[in-house]
Amino acid sequence: MKKTIVSVLFGAGAMLAFASDHGYPIDPVPFTAVHVDGGFWGQRLDASRKVTVPLAFSKCEESGRYDNFIKAANPSEDYKVTGFSFDDTDVYKTIEGASYLMQTYPDEAMKRYIDSVLVIVAAAQEPDGYLYTARTMNPAHPHDWAGSKRWEAVEVLSHEFYNLGHMVEGAIAHYQATGQRNFLDIAIRYADCVCDAIGDGDGQVVRVPGHQIAEMALAKLYLVTGDKKYLDQAKFFLDKRGHTSRTDAYSQAHKPVVEQDEAVGHAVRAAYMYAGMADVAALTGDTAYVAAIDRIWDNIVGKKLYITGGIGATSHGEAFGRNYELPNMTAYCETCAAIGNVYVNHRLFLLHGQSKYYDVLERTLYNGLIAGVSLDGGSFFYPNPLQSTGQHQRQPWFGCACCPSNISRFIPSLPGYVYAVKDRDVYVNLFMANKADLSVGGKKLTLSQATAYPWNGDIALTVDKNSAGKFALKLRIPGWLQNQAVPSDLYSYDDGKSLSYDITVNGEKADGSIGADGYYTIDRKWKKGDCVRVHFDMSPRVVRANDLVEANRGMVAVERGPLVYCAEWPDNDFDLSSYVISQKPEFATVERPDLLYGLTQITTDAQAIGRAADGKLAFKDVTLTLIPYYAWAHRGNGNMSVWLPQVLHPSSPLNSKATQHNEFFD
Repeated sequence: MKKTIVSVLFGAGAMLAFASDHGYPIDPVPFTAVHVDGGFWGQRLDASRKVTVPLAFSKCEESGRYDNFIKAANPSEDYKVTGFSFDDTDVYKTIEGASYLMQTYPDEAMKRYIDSVLVIVAAAQEPDGYLYTARTMNPAHPHDWAGSKRWEAVEVLSHEFYNLGHMVEGAIAHYQATGQRNFLDIAIRYADCVCDAIGDGDGQVVRVPGHQIAEMALAKLYLVTGDKKYLDQAKFFLDKRGHTSRTDAYSQAHKPVVEQDEAVGHAVRAAYMYAGMADVAALTGDTAYVAAIDRIWDNIVGKKLYITGGIGATSHGEAFGRNYELPNMTAYCETCAAIGNVYVNHRLFLLHGQSKYYDVLERTLYNGLIAGVSLDGGSFFYPNPLQSTGQHQRQPWFGCACCPSNISRFIPSLPGYVYAVKDRDVYVNLFMANKADLSVGGKKLTLSQATAYPWNGDIALTVDKNSAGKFALKLRIPGWLQNQAVPSDLYSYDDGKSLSYDITVNGEKADGSIGADGYYTIDRKWKKGDCVRVHFDMSPRVVRANDLVEANRGMVAVERGPLVYCAEWPDNDFDLSSYVISQKPEFATVERPDLLYGLTQITTDAQAIGRAADGKLAFKDVTLTLIPYYAWAHRGNGNMSVWLPQVLHPSSPLNSKATQHNEFFD
């Protein structure tokens, strides 16, 4: 079927239209068409616009990121190349995030600022399009990771293709937001340089990215330009993986990508590669790619996913661990990896149309991803552990700034994950206050959502305008509402509860049903003013990990709706290293609009453990208070844990404070 596919990844805006025989079966409604206003995500977007993106630009100035481009425009053997070989990408990523924001919040001052930055970026580009300041500023003595000549170390540490990937992603977002080609043309010239140099042809060399992202970026560039060489290059990078000098699991090059069935190695590189595989599969129709990414997804969700949606168990190589290796205090769960996990699950939804991918996406989004940035948008985590004794705190920036700049570009793009359309099916995937303009069968449809989600499960979806007539509204019924913590047996609910939901149209019970895809479908002729009201029961749930996860034996976690909760020291007046909760805990919820931008706490009974005056262990009834995991580490350093003990572990002795006599227990 012939279809226009620009909208697959980008949608409305000043695009170069063209047609292709392949594309994702489902089209996301792009961020440009969805305006999020107020509520949980409104606060996050405001923080990104007012704090995170301006901070990232200021750090690019302070840290010499812009100076690198100025030096590259005027190379000299006197320059000492410092920093990281991928520092250029912080500029590209921040421009990308600012571009998303400008589409919703036009800002002439920001536009002029970006234009001024792009002047110095353009000046650094070599005549044939090559743009890599870590070499160009001092070709005789480039960065230690750069190699002696172009592409020599690209499979190891130079990051030349990684820089290309983020440049293309940022340039496309900027083009979409402004209609200007100044950044896009820079990116096209560098992409052309790579396509000319890398391949099987005469005078070319065979190389694959050491750090993946160019694959999905080049697929996007194909969509924007219609030039198939970019898609061919993306597929070349994937097809050649495992067939070059780089054959290690750390970079997912241990075997050809179509033969892989386990998530291994550096978690960010892996997630970016899996996303690129999905893009290339959708655009080429290569079913072997789809089969491989499906196998890998099953492995992640069944054996390597943290309850927060984080991925990457170990700091050694920032990598996936063994199956079921999910430590808590040493969990790496890099913020960039959480973003990559969202990319993968979004693409698999677009391929398969099943709600289970959005169940994982939502879990990652509300927990492991947004924990990586403070509520005010001004400080960041690189790893996101599930337990702490006070050694973790967010930082205003990092020398290796991939996570802050990645947050800068991701949060503003969030509105593009809310809706999707396939023919005359309209998918509602995320729940947040917004107004959206959709195209259904070539006709205009405007929807609005009003909700306080995730604090309650009440959602009002109104048809504001409709020239599409009859269509099927598909509402995602979250897995957490259907007694499925994740789409595998890695985590399961352990409280015997059965939650329910209720859906009405104009006050009458909806005439619809939930299908095998996980969506409740209402197919009717819709008119302006029609209102769908959804109620999801929200009750705290007890979650237990598969017993093969050694780190969590004898412990449980607590969730409410999409949120994972944790115990943190400021809310509890006893030692959080020495307590147990009931085998059959009961919970109460407490609304706290005054705390951490407003949240709902959960309380339950527990027993603190210490020693009485006679030296014997003593137990004291206490109330354990929990907050959402994303909100931890905003009130100083101290104990925090997602997993809560129900038994005493001999291997985890009481700490020195708890083993001393404490009048609390007399």
